[in-house]
Amino acid sequence: MGTVQKCLLPLLLAGLIAGCGQNQDDRNTEQSQDQGAAKATVSDARENGAGGEKLVTGLPDFTALVEKEAPAVVNISTVTHREAGQGPDTSQLPEMLRRFFDEFGGPGGPGPQGPGGGGREDVESLGSGFIISSDGYVLTNYHVVGEADEIVVRLQDRRELDAELVGSDPQSDLALIKVDAADLPVVDIGSSDNLKVGEWVLAIGAPFGFDSSVTAGIVSAKGRSLPTDNYVPFIQTDVAINPGNSGGPLFNLKGQVVGINSQIVSRSGGYMGLSFAIPIDLAMDVADQLKENGQVSRGWLGVLIQEVDRDLAESFGLSKPMGALVAQVQPGSPAAEAGLQPGDVITHFDGHEIQRSAQLPKWVGALKAGTEAEMTVVRNGDEKTLDVTVGELPSNPQQAMNQGGEQAGPGADRLGLTVREASPAELSRVEAETGVMVTAVKKGPAATAGLRQGDLLVSLNGEDVKSPDDYRRLVGELPEKGSVPALINRGGNARFLALKLGD
Repeated sequence: MGTVQKCLLPLLLAGLIAGCGQNQDDRNTEQSQDQGAAKATVSDARENGAGGEKLVTGLPDFTALVEKEAPAVVNISTVTHREAGQGPDTSQLPEMLRRFFDEFGGPGGPGPQGPGGGGREDVESLGSGFIISSDGYVLTNYHVVGEADEIVVRLQDRRELDAELVGSDPQSDLALIKVDAADLPVVDIGSSDNLKVGEWVLAIGAPFGFDSSVTAGIVSAKGRSLPTDNYVPFIQTDVAINPGNSGGPLFNLKGQVVGINSQIVSRSGGYMGLSFAIPIDLAMDVADQLKENGQVSRGWLGVLIQEVDRDLAESFGLSKPMGALVAQVQPGSPAAEAGLQPGDVITHFDGHEIQRSAQLPKWVGALKAGTEAEMTVVRNGDEKTLDVTVGELPSNPQQAMNQGGEQAGPGADRLGLTVREASPAELSRVEAETGVMVTAVKKGPAATAGLRQGDLLVSLNGEDVKSPDDYRRLVGELPEKGSVPALINRGGNARFLALKLGD
């Protein structure tokens, strides 16, 4: 900065000296022209500004919307009976929800007797919901009612009605309950597809048990993916959502439900400006299936995928980061039968372009089992078209993938590693001739030694690892105790790690 200033000063002085020899008339003419140009520029800018329409017209008045729609929003209280110190299975819930319940109660959370209490304890929790049919069907979150033994719905007119669980879907965190009543007020259902980022939205619910509380904000983003939530493209808002809002509706300015308030991201357990709602189009499809069958049918391929970053895109011959990189294919799965291989990048599925890996499970899950779909993959720099018949999503997809990996060969868990075949592009990127890609690292010798997901395992105990089968053979031949060397390549850098066995 100082150098630039020092260089400019002599130039400015030289300009002043040279200008002193000009004729006064010439200077006046030039000055007049400069002023005219400046006026024209300012005038153009003012004209452009004066002719523009207002992009923001003011704050909305929500009173009419609340008066019309609030009667169809309900408060839900539940009681779960359980043995002290034991909780229902929440393994299918997202990690953020499990941490949330640990602090505020609900399924799997601490009960009133506290940890270590004896006998039976009743765990109470609160949530919200909304009436979708006049004969008493109410839509809410799975984590509000999914594990409850008693469900009570409180209407705005202060009536309290017992409810029964019609069906629930942990994968989407949705549940359908039914009360015995008629001529109930119902909400207007809109479409989340038409929702725009920046649009005003409003939530009605019972945060901390305060009935019919109204908060408002804007849509911050659409199609958000959250950790472990593979099947919901969340609507992100800055609407204040707190414990008790879960299951309540998110309205647009037309008074139509466009989402179901489901989760928050918070370090304190309370609202911090990041709220997430389930799109109503997805929710109503789930509700229809729950009403008809009591469960949800969701498509499944049987693959583990990862995001494609800039470096991976270049190595796989893609013009930009896009698609879903296949890290593992479960043996016998629809993906395996279709010919999908580790290292393939899925760029299109069923007519949809995959920009981010999180989009693939959503498009697959939207199809019913038995549906035939076409997908485009990039393999070794070339595009290929594969036909796949979508399967039925298992009740625990992760467990199914783990079992599939174990069936592929014995000894895979001894080191705590899950591996797959490395593609030619991945080998070329780190200038390696052989190796297998590490796709997961569990507690064990490999984790202790410092292996990470994404490492290329080149050799084990002095022998090259040429394939996943080769890896499993070498693992099976390792001694029971001792220390064996493992050569890995991480980001193009080779290093040896010592795996301590039998500790």
